[in-house]
Amino acid sequence: MTELTRRELMLAGMTLPGLLALSTTRSALAALPQAAAAADPLSFVHPELRDAARRAQPLGAALSGMTAETLPTMRGAADALTPPPVETPAVERRTIPGSSGQPDVEIHIINARAGASRPGILHTHGGGYVTGSASASVRPLQEVAAALDCCAVTVEYRLAPETTYAGSVEDNYASLLWLYRHADEVGVDPQRLAVMGESAGGGHAALLAIAARDRGEVPLAFQLLVYPMLDDRTGSTREVPPQMGRIVWTATANRFGWGAFLGQEAGGASVPSAAVPARVASVEGLPPAFIGVGGIDLFVLEDIEYARRLIEAGVPTQLLVVPGAFHGFDGLAAETDVAQKFNAAKLDALRGALAADTA
Repeated sequence: MTELTRRELMLAGMTLPGLLALSTTRSALAALPQAAAAADPLSFVHPELRDAARRAQPLGAALSGMTAETLPTMRGAADALTPPPVETPAVERRTIPGSSGQPDVEIHIINARAGASRPGILHTHGGGYVTGSASASVRPLQEVAAALDCCAVTVEYRLAPETTYAGSVEDNYASLLWLYRHADEVGVDPQRLAVMGESAGGGHAALLAIAARDRGEVPLAFQLLVYPMLDDRTGSTREVPPQMGRIVWTATANRFGWGAFLGQEAGGASVPSAAVPARVASVEGLPPAFIGVGGIDLFVLEDIEYARRLIEAGVPTQLLVVPGAFHGFDGLAAETDVAQKFNAAKLDALRGALAADTA
């Protein structure tokens, strides 16, 4: 029986039947959101996003069924949907040296202009740590680079489970270090560098910000984390309310992605903090941040918690939670007003953080 207040006891007459009836009623009321979410996962979706959410349901089912055996097929299907780049801004594909003892890394450089002094963005793509590609991010990054007159570099980091976090984190760090050291070549002010990513790419961007702080080689001005994948415990050892993580990226998919990335089961006590932003002991000294996420995204609670930690540590942080928005809504429902406002907020955050007089 739930704990009852004195007023509720009085209203129930303090009789056993009354107490039982009151307890049952309160339990039923508390169960209403869970029951509604279980019956119809679309019931919590923002009205503008419901059509896209309905179309995305087969995608969520496919992602929930991921295995090591089905990954090649899923990766191939995703690559087939990659939008071709537009003519401008220009894009160059280049192979750069990896970190010591690691293989070379392929990057895509967007809107380079030698000798200029503009903001620079190091981008890491999403895909649950197991799918996705930098190639698929080129077209949207061209739009960002044109809107902000900046140079963007996106990384073809090695995917899990073929490579665990130790390899992909080094791929991304080598690319960030390359951008910093070749800033003049691509037309970037090395004091106006940001890391940016979506979903697993947001997790990688957060890990890059931590690595840059700890290694002391690259000064970062900003981190833009879009519904970032930050905590392996979500959906494994930590349950989430039933309306969260029902569309596109689910707890089942999350356990698979994290397990592949870590090389061990997600959620356990032995998971290394070097692989999980939410497990890092201190977030002090990290660059200012923007964190944006949907209110029914699987990651919303972990993202809010990471933002809270940053704020408590004195890191300037903007948190945007979009009610009724699911994972990836800004791309899957890009034509809606909700998504356009969210995308505009991301651009505004980058523009303000990387302006010449604020860096």
